[in-house]
Amino acid sequence: MPPLILASTSRYRQELLARLRLPFACVAPHVDEAALPGEAPAALAERLALAKARAVAALHPDAIVLGSDQVADLAGEALGKPGTHDAAAAQLRRMSGREVVFQTAVAVVAPGLAAIERAEVRVTVRALTDAAIETYLQADQPYDCAGSAKVESLGIALLDSVVSDDPTALIGLPLIRTCALLRRAGLEPLA
Repeated sequence: MPPLILASTSRYRQELLARLRLPFACVAPHVDEAALPGEAPAALAERLALAKARAVAALHPDAIVLGSDQVADLAGEALGKPGTHDAAAAQLRRMSGREVVFQTAVAVVAPGLAAIERAEVRVTVRALTDAAIETYLQADQPYDCAGSAKVESLGIALLDSVVSDDPTALIGLPLIRTCALLRRAGLEPLA
């Protein structure tokens, strides 16, 4: 069986993929994650997921390589990882009381195969006070998360609702779609 490689340095994606109990390695993809002019959030997530998988597959051509990316979509505007406390606070203030659509794409590149799947998660952020935002940011420090929140942690308290058909998509790797892609590449998680 060819080796499985996750084209990511994200600890969140590593933890999610580990749930499938398959041995895998992680390799940094070194891909420019800047959006192209006029690029829609869903297209950005798909392009980056495939670019990450292809970049690592070029170094490991006999492997099954998974790439993934997530973009928060606020009324058509892509919101990425905030990086800093101030940027995260600004993102959360903008998202307060609004629906945000998280576009999470996963791609597989393997010998003879390049395929991609995308999961969409609709999140309604409750109306947030500056004090609630500050309390949350001090607790979770989600500066490496698209949309400035960790739903798997205290970030759940920021939300009124989450709608998705792939529950891990919001954390950064849609495992239902990942399993389907792995099967297409000849790797059955339940074998």
